[in-house]
Amino acid sequence: MKKNVLIAGGAGFLGSHLCDRVLKNGDNVLCIDNLSTGRKKNISHLNNNTNFKFIEHDIVEELKIGNSLDQIYNLASPASPTNYQLDRIQTIKTNVIGSINLLELAKKNNATILQASTSEVYGDPEVHPQAETYWGNVNPIGPRSCYDEGKRCAETLFFDYHRQENIKIKVMRIFNTYGPRMQADDGRVVSNFINQALSGKPVTIYGDGTQTRSFCYVDDLIDGMYKLMHCNESIKGPINIGNPDEFTMNELAEKIIDKLGDQKISTQFKILPEDDPKQRKPDISLAKKLLKWKPEVSLEDGLERTIKFFQEKI
Repeated sequence: MKKNVLIAGGAGFLGSHLCDRVLKNGDNVLCIDNLSTGRKKNISHLNNNTNFKFIEHDIVEELKIGNSLDQIYNLASPASPTNYQLDRIQTIKTNVIGSINLLELAKKNNATILQASTSEVYGDPEVHPQAETYWGNVNPIGPRSCYDEGKRCAETLFFDYHRQENIKIKVMRIFNTYGPRMQADDGRVVSNFINQALSGKPVTIYGDGTQTRSFCYVDDLIDGMYKLMHCNESIKGPINIGNPDEFTMNELAEKIIDKLGDQKISTQFKILPEDDPKQRKPDISLAKKLLKWKPEVSLEDGLERTIKFFQEKI
């Protein structure tokens, strides 16, 4: 039977891809976004879809939705340091007050609600790779804490609403994700490197470039998110969703420069920002076991698709 699905943050990078996936399944989508980092152009191709509706709204404010909702996805938060540090207080409000508003909506509708949490809850990890049992190493008063602690508090809210109000919840921890519809200026490393290289500027690497990340292509990430929402109700999470293949920043820069075929592109090194994690790699054992999920797109293939997207934009 066709479901009514609310996607908060649905005009963003991940949210717009999720809208596509849910609509493909034949369900109705109510996309909510305040457009602080989301873009109408990400969902413009859906305007004529009768199963799709967009409402510009900030989830920090109460949502008065008349429709009967079956599922709610909470992707409503700026996710890159560049964006979430522009208004740190608003970032915390979005993750805390916004989560409460969506949880109350889930309670009212008896809907299943999924929280798009983040690998940032692990902070600068002292355990590698990071499994869901690791409680993290987060600086609660640092420049990144508005996002890190906001997401950690949101996870607490989700589990307390489940324990106290019997809300049906799902919590996933998203690791670095990339692909088409990323913003060119969002400060994320993949979009930064590609757009600097395409414009002929030196690729900027912070620190000495030996810090590592694991990069998950957006289609794989959305597949994991969708499977978590539709799996057995007893599976609440948190569950890591990401690609466990690990690369240094130097290796990533080399791959992008090689794919562009311009060996004149140089690299430059700058001071590593405060609290920037040295390592980040998901343990996805739970996702493999419980969701039968693993990433399928290699970094090589994903970078080619992402580079093509930015080349077409230019």
